[in-house]
Amino acid sequence: MEPAEALTRMREVTALWGVGYVNGSELVEAACDLLVAGFDGPHLGMLAAVSASRADEEVPGFIEGALREVGLDYHRPGSVAGGEAALRVLAARVLAGDVTPRELTAWTYRTFDRGTSPLAERLVALEHTYETYGEMACDEVDGCVVAEAHRVVAASTDPFR
Repeated sequence: MEPAEALTRMREVTALWGVGYVNGSELVEAACDLLVAGFDGPHLGMLAAVSASRADEEVPGFIEGALREVGLDYHRPGSVAGGEAALRVLAARVLAGDVTPRELTAWTYRTFDRGTSPLAERLVALEHTYETYGEMACDEVDGCVVAEAHRVVAASTDPFR
């Protein structure tokens, strides 16, 4: 795995772990990928050495230091910034066809309270649209969700948004 690919994977898995979307063993695997890609550091090494069966208990003790060692941002699990990082990952997965639009809005609705994140607000509203109109407007709402996923992903690459 190329270094940039390993960093991207770690960034994505960390964001998803912080909102409970994936478990700690996926972080351990991503840490191993970073080591194979040439990254190093004591916290990263300890994270990669965590047993998969103990990952959920032990990962929290190493993740912040490991991310710092490879130059990635750490967002406290449950924080709005961490939720928005996960939202960007899932929006990109919608665009890649790996997550359905409805799965994205349902997750966003469960994860963000109204008014806590301007980045998530439109997706929360679109979940209400699905609930109100059901199958009647599903294709149209899916199109709106895909457009919103494009905006979310673009917002993560544009520092002035």
